[in-house]
Amino acid sequence: MRGAKSAKWVAGAAIIALAATACGGGDSDSDNGAKGAVDADGIFSVEVGEPQNPLQPANTMESNGSIVTDAIFSQLVDYDPDGKLEMINAESVETTDSKLWTVKLKKDWKFHDGTPVTADSYVKAWNWAANIENAQTNASWFADIKGYADVHPDGEGAKPKSDAMSGLKKVDDYTFTIELNSAVPYFSYKLGYTVFSPLPESFYADPKAAGEKPVGNGAYKFVSWDHKKQIKVVRNDDYKGPDKAKNGGVIFKNYTTLETAYEDLKSGNVDVLRQIGPKDLPVYRADLEDRAVDKAYSAVQTLGVAMYTDQWKNTDPKVLQGLSMAIDRDTITKTVLQGTREPATGWVAKGVLGYQENVAGDVTKYDPAKAKALIKEGGGVPGNEIFIQFNADGGHKEWIEAVCNSITQATGVKCTGDSKADFQADLNARDAKQVKSFYRSGWVLDYPVNANFISDLFRTGAAGNNGFFSNKDLDAKIKAADSAASLDDSVKAYQEIEKELVNYMPSIPLWYYKVNAGYSENVKNVDYAQDGDPILTEVQVIK
Repeated sequence: MRGAKSAKWVAGAAIIALAATACGGGDSDSDNGAKGAVDADGIFSVEVGEPQNPLQPANTMESNGSIVTDAIFSQLVDYDPDGKLEMINAESVETTDSKLWTVKLKKDWKFHDGTPVTADSYVKAWNWAANIENAQTNASWFADIKGYADVHPDGEGAKPKSDAMSGLKKVDDYTFTIELNSAVPYFSYKLGYTVFSPLPESFYADPKAAGEKPVGNGAYKFVSWDHKKQIKVVRNDDYKGPDKAKNGGVIFKNYTTLETAYEDLKSGNVDVLRQIGPKDLPVYRADLEDRAVDKAYSAVQTLGVAMYTDQWKNTDPKVLQGLSMAIDRDTITKTVLQGTREPATGWVAKGVLGYQENVAGDVTKYDPAKAKALIKEGGGVPGNEIFIQFNADGGHKEWIEAVCNSITQATGVKCTGDSKADFQADLNARDAKQVKSFYRSGWVLDYPVNANFISDLFRTGAAGNNGFFSNKDLDAKIKAADSAASLDDSVKAYQEIEKELVNYMPSIPLWYYKVNAGYSENVKNVDYAQDGDPILTEVQVIK
């Protein structure tokens, strides 16, 4: 909760922050302009949307659900704002060869139902999440572990050969080992992602019901979920982690538009926003004054390409390069987005180990003449028309229209926004392969290493690969980068891979995110983490 705990699809137009480079909203040690005595048991509210799936840690890969699961579940490790690994539920995570990892747990941790968090709590949870029969969205995150193919075989209708991965071994009640298929130097960083949460024994009696009323090991305990209205959690007074809550709990209030949430913020009906919609960006700083937040965070906005469609499955990447060069990022970020974004020059977000400037070269530079030439050279856009799918509740309509206008004016290709009612509907359409040509994509780090923005998005079969891009040569290079001798070598190998993405164009980079948000006069000490979410445990409620 202090660093980046959950990589995820980003719902809105503006929601990611790097605590180490904070500006505008003040730092976490300040009162952020609020006055009054603190109510240590006070409960505050946060703007969210409806989660896509039940609140199972391995089934949550979007920002509306992950902010809740991250409050309820704690992981083995976390990261500080500088990307340094910190032990949370783990006493230690050690390896001598990056292939066999030994995890020792702290012995005084308990789930919210009072049962102990043990080695079995992790081993059994990971085996259940990886099993193909349990259909967990993030199952592929366990693919590094030896025996994953036995519990999650390839092929439609395939059945597991085993109910346990051979690479997971319990040593004693508070120690277990993880054997990988091959060395992965950054594997310990991955353990900070929500998918690697432990589960209590009560979960397995009815996993679906457990997703509606989750029992975790984190700083907050689940109370209730009134679907499409709100989710309530309260402070876990028995929590043993370093990030104990400085408040009594959180109400996650559901909103269908950012504009409505902003009006509620101004009237004191919601306390913390994760984002401000484009309509209110010109005025929110003046409205909120020192309660306005403007911070960078580690995420990147792209146009995802539905590679399974007839339009793109056999189309030359030069066409996508041309469409990219038809987008006037500078003008759109300065006008429509009010300077709250920075044009992207690659696929890896800032603040991440291995980030490179200008890695995409000319492809992210606005050049109408070259855009038309590349599209023509690549055989043209099939149908001479494209669609960009987006969620209507995320504040995207204005910039989608601006991108479409830029493309049409530069190339003559017709471009139309394809609006889905909310983020849940948008993600469901992606999962069902119903995207017509492009989809609005935003990815925030799961762990602060460049592999997360390449392997976890563009590797064949990766959970985040919603465009179903697949290339055997790229897969082989990713595998080699994962098997590098050291973390530094792996990062360098992924840097070389990123340089080659321009030849594949699995997505079109648009811009790097900022948190442009705010909070009410009812709270203080509000700050945002590297994943763009407010640091819930640090918020203090005013009496």
